[in-house]
Amino acid sequence: MSEDQSKAKDASYKKRMQRKKAHVDARIEEANIDKGIIVLLTGNGKGKSSSALGMICRALGYDMKIGVAKFLKGDQDTGEDIFLAKQPNVQISRMKTGFTWDTQDKAYDIAMAAETWTEAQAYLKDKSLDLVVLDELTYMVSYKYLDESAVLDALNNRPKDQHVVITGRAASENLIKIADTVSEVKDIKHAFRANIKAQKGIDL
Repeated sequence: MSEDQSKAKDASYKKRMQRKKAHVDARIEEANIDKGIIVLLTGNGKGKSSSALGMICRALGYDMKIGVAKFLKGDQDTGEDIFLAKQPNVQISRMKTGFTWDTQDKAYDIAMAAETWTEAQAYLKDKSLDLVVLDELTYMVSYKYLDESAVLDALNNRPKDQHVVITGRAASENLIKIADTVSEVKDIKHAFRANIKAQKGIDL
């Protein structure tokens, strides 16, 4: 490539980046609404709860106060449970059952879901909490362990500046509709299917 060609290529690249910067700056300028948002993390892939934990870490970095309600896998001790238990700005409620295939008792699961939802509702009314994480809530709706209309009502009537993160597979259309940001985590490959057990710090 000649020197003139190289300069032309550099100039073309610079123009593209200038146009891109102008577009990004304009979009940032247009985004002037400040409010609490709902983030929904769904899909069959690994990483939804881990992503929620990342947002908890971000919030803690700003000294924000957080409420976490863990549904479905509440009796499973994980690295994040150990970490969160040490955080003074984090309140945690855990459903007193494991996975549904462990309890094999639908009535008990429903009762424990309702108990945890009562605590989650208190978080959603608490103006002192900046972020509420409802981990695996989508299952409670799709299994009909919780009344979806009650869930939607609590989300709609939470404090104006409170953020909410919801995780779980197979999110309902109504949860998708109410959310401000929705991400679907796709399952392409998982170590468990190769008979590799769950690993501390990665899966647990």
